[in-house]
Amino acid sequence: MAVTLLDTRVSPFGMRVRIALEEKGVKYEYSEQDLSSKGPMLRKVWNNKSPLLPSNPYQRAQSRFWADFVDYKVYFPGRKTWTKKGQELEAGKNGLIESLKLLEGELGDKPYFEGDKLGYVDVALIPFYSWFHGYETFANFSIEAECPKLIACRMRVYLNLFQIHKKSMVFWWS
Repeated sequence: MAVTLLDTRVSPFGMRVRIALEEKGVKYEYSEQDLSSKGPMLRKVWNNKSPLLPSNPYQRAQSRFWADFVDYKVYFPGRKTWTKKGQELEAGKNGLIESLKLLEGELGDKPYFEGDKLGYVDVALIPFYSWFHGYETFANFSIEAECPKLIACRMRVYLNLFQIHKKSMVFWWS
């Protein structure tokens, strides 16, 4: 059965789905959409290949927590860095830095958030890596200076995914 992905290229949430499908080796057809008039989306679960969530219920809950953290504590403050000015921009920048530092602490010295393999939290965060330059440009700061381990992880993830999938890095943000 073929999978059709209804998406828009600028959506970090749609990018998560593209990453997950690539990671699972699921062939799919990309269909650019106006997301304000969504149609039904089909999903197929592959239990035996590249599970994105841990089998342990506690670890699974932690992964969901951190992915939700990314949705709210990276997306919204990050958005303020390019949509707001003055104090609101600074609040967004500071909130983003604080959130990225927490994520960096959770990552620790592991190659991925869930250890030795790409997981749900990585899939949640990877789409935002392509926005880092914009955050830095609009808010005049360096994520690498604030969170060097997270940036090292970003580069490692890009290289690993490129080697596995033999796709141009443009795939991840275009």
